[in-house]
Amino acid sequence: MSITSLPAAPHSAGVVTQTTHALPWALDPEVRARWLEVLGRGSAGVFLDYDGTLTPIADRPEQATLSDSIRAKLSRLASCCPVTIVTGRDVAVVRGFVRLDALGYAGCHGLDIEGAAGTGLRYQAAETVLPILDAAEAELRRRLSAVVGALVERKRYSVSTHYRLVDADHAGLVEEVVSDVARRYTALRRERGKKVFELRPDVDWNKGRAVAWLIDALSLDPAAAIYIGDDETDEHAFELLGGRGIPIVVEQEDRPTRARYRVRDPREVAEILDLLIEKLAVR
Repeated sequence: MSITSLPAAPHSAGVVTQTTHALPWALDPEVRARWLEVLGRGSAGVFLDYDGTLTPIADRPEQATLSDSIRAKLSRLASCCPVTIVTGRDVAVVRGFVRLDALGYAGCHGLDIEGAAGTGLRYQAAETVLPILDAAEAELRRRLSAVVGALVERKRYSVSTHYRLVDADHAGLVEEVVSDVARRYTALRRERGKKVFELRPDVDWNKGRAVAWLIDALSLDPAAAIYIGDDETDEHAFELLGGRGIPIVVEQEDRPTRARYRVRDPREVAEILDLLIEKLAVR
């Protein structure tokens, strides 16, 4: 059944009624037994954010390398069910970090999708916006060149401005510049992540839409789809799965979320991967 034919998720109106600390801990023995049982009922699929989920958040984007132990777990899991990395990074960049052809990759927040090797799955959006992104990137680099710690990172379908290393007194200036550039290039929209502002094509597409497309393309059961992520951009996927899938947020602090379960850090995500391997390998 197509995910688009299912009833709307409980939070589809955009109202968030819970925070992360109110969610059940996904590794609690009773809680994990419930979601693992649901996962085993249908054609399962696993969707994972990268930064802050499979790896700790790094000060610089290029430092977020994947550990050998996580790579081995992902390889084993991909032999049990479809596994897709859903990330704000370019497909080529995250593929270079993960180095597993058996996985699918949805880069640039789902605007650029490549299925696992042999599947032939491919989706690209907003190619006409690429010259506008080129211009916005050039302006951001010029205007932020004197701000110590500001990092402008170009991806195929977005421009990220990282301010994690910027002095707190100058963070407002970074936001002001990004907002001004967003106003000048109306085909783009500004979104906020963890210590990063992003300019993306202003199209009706996000991580949730990408996951919906992949669920249909891979003939997965939406109720047996698990999505794990830590960023605000992952909330679109949490909302999509809502009351029918297994959305898990990775978060230490308390904040509003549309997820149903929580873990605290990438170390606990690794434990989730072990549980998934154990569950799905015996099906």
